[in-house]
Amino acid sequence: MLLDIVPINYNILEHIPSPWYIYILLCADDTLYTGITTDPKRRLTEHNAGVGAKYTQSRRPVTLVYLESAADRSTASRREWEIKQLNRADKLALILN
Repeated sequence: MLLDIVPINYNILEHIPSPWYIYILLCADDTLYTGITTDPKRRLTEHNAGVGAKYTQSRRPVTLVYLESAADRSTASRREWEIKQLNRADKLALILN
């Protein structure tokens, strides 16, 4: 991989009580994928099994590199859209900070 990003430790989920999450995945081809979910562990498993988003199906394995909580689906969707508008450099800055 071109990026040296540490994957998310799932123990962090115990400290982020939230019904919705915005996440960023690092794909095998070094691209970034942003999505929302209520269960990050399940969603990552789905992506890596090839039953997640069509985008990630041919870019496996994927690694969870960013996770942010949201109060509800509407807030999560808005934040997902905001992150998707960022360029790659800004997404990497978000991940690394």
